[in-house]
Amino acid sequence: MIRVTINGDARDFPGELSAMEMMATLGLPATKVALERNREVVPKSTYGDVIIRDGDQLEIVHFIGGG
Repeated sequence: MIRVTINGDARDFPGELSAMEMMATLGLPATKVALERNREVVPKSTYGDVIIRDGDQLEIVHFIGGG
């Protein structure tokens, strides 16, 4: 079990997972969000490679279109 903080809220996951897997678990389209892990922006091209670990601090920003 790992615990991470997402946008200030603690969340538990069964174990370490990639950023892409975490997005899928949360029901977020990876193409429409930006991810910051431990105060560093994570490039979208690396979401499948970046591993989310116990204690990570995450910020997820949703892009919303409009006019």
